[in-house]
Amino acid sequence: MSLNKLTIADARDALKKGDVTSVELTEACLGEIEGAGALNAFVHKTPEIALEQAKAADARIKSGDAPAMCGIPLGIKDLFATKGVATQAASNILEGFKPEYESTVTQNLWDAGAVMLGKLNMDEFAMGSSNESACYGPVVNPWKVDDRQLTPGGSSGGSAAAVAADLCLAATGTDTGGSIRQPAAFTGIVGIKPTYGRVSRWGVVAFASSLDQAGPMTKSVRDAAIMLGTMCSHDPKDSTSADILVPDFEAALTGDIRGKKIGIPKEYRLDGMPAEIETLWENGIAMLKDAGAEIVDISLPHTKYALPAYYVVAPAEASSNLARYDGVRYGHRAKLGAGEGITDMYEKTRAEGFGPEVQRRVMIGTYVLSAGFYDAYYNRARKVRALIKRDFEQVFAQGIDAILTPATPSSAFGLGEMVDADPVAMYLNDVFTVTVNLAGLPGISVPCGLDAKGLPLGLQLIGRPWEEGELLNHAYVLEQAAGFAAKPNKWW
Repeated sequence: MSLNKLTIADARDALKKGDVTSVELTEACLGEIEGAGALNAFVHKTPEIALEQAKAADARIKSGDAPAMCGIPLGIKDLFATKGVATQAASNILEGFKPEYESTVTQNLWDAGAVMLGKLNMDEFAMGSSNESACYGPVVNPWKVDDRQLTPGGSSGGSAAAVAADLCLAATGTDTGGSIRQPAAFTGIVGIKPTYGRVSRWGVVAFASSLDQAGPMTKSVRDAAIMLGTMCSHDPKDSTSADILVPDFEAALTGDIRGKKIGIPKEYRLDGMPAEIETLWENGIAMLKDAGAEIVDISLPHTKYALPAYYVVAPAEASSNLARYDGVRYGHRAKLGAGEGITDMYEKTRAEGFGPEVQRRVMIGTYVLSAGFYDAYYNRARKVRALIKRDFEQVFAQGIDAILTPATPSSAFGLGEMVDADPVAMYLNDVFTVTVNLAGLPGISVPCGLDAKGLPLGLQLIGRPWEEGELLNHAYVLEQAAGFAAKPNKWW
């Protein structure tokens, strides 16, 4: 097997035995990245840094001081600040920006000996479900049907494509409304969004601060458990970071869920849902039941209001967060004509620097926060969010251990199919995932089958707050039962 195709768990064991070195692993990934330009996944490559980190990791392994992630080559979403390395959030407005600091998540990974292969493409400022709003151009899904180029999902599309195509062993992603779980489902990989506050947001370019959460995108549930354990930490620099013990998530993968109660929400059975998604869901229910879990029908009555509430709250927070990009201190600055002043500079810079989707959301956010509309939209959305959170609390209070739903309403769609159409149609891709962010819960997407076209489909498990270990164990059981081992045919 090619070294770049290894899982984190297999690579870790091979590194410790001395069967392989981190330099060899890293070189295998760098070679694969060079030949994968057609996917447009990696946008800032860092081979020199990678090989330097790999040599240091090998020395560390040899000395016997090797955490689980030591020597593992990773891709980093372009939303994470990486010291001295371009961090653009896939936006022209951050052109040329190289931070003088490291995000807490990436610092945790480097402290554990992980290796940075480079930065990954994404939707601009993480706003999108198809990775078509990036200043770098769209990412292409490694899965293909009839020569059609497909979306890898968004906003963590570069991360999903890179992991699915074995360009790296794993990648970081962020999830504000489904941006880890939806692309994971579209590319046949695993993606987990942890409980809000479990992973520090410090040094991650903000989209919607009360919803954003970083997580790993990996080739297996075990890999997700290993990488999440390193990414998590209490961080005094992030006021929303929880001072709570980080357990051994890998140790939680017992494969035993006998007697656990799995909730099946009736509100997720949507009108017009494709039969393939319905069948996949039923198969997932049967798998968990066969593993000894008790299946319980549940109700989450405010689910139907989640999408509109999300698309008020998230743009409102985005319009506030993105006000800092004005061309004065860093990033893109528009050239001014004769007689133009500071206000003209702000307007031209933001018009040139932000893409259409970001502009749309900033305008929506500014509108819902404006005098006269604040109560009608933003305040009402906040109240709906509280009701959605309460729905989950009541279900978990009844003894439900996890909730099983589809991850997406379809398999991957073609590039260009939705981006030029009604943007609301694109927003509907988040219909199964946004509730998890609004309620601050952990959620994971697990690949569980292929549709009739041969494209991957995922199921989502939603867990109780701070119970990522239990959630990962449920996902592990589902993964083992589904036995998903399909890979895209290499065409790039």
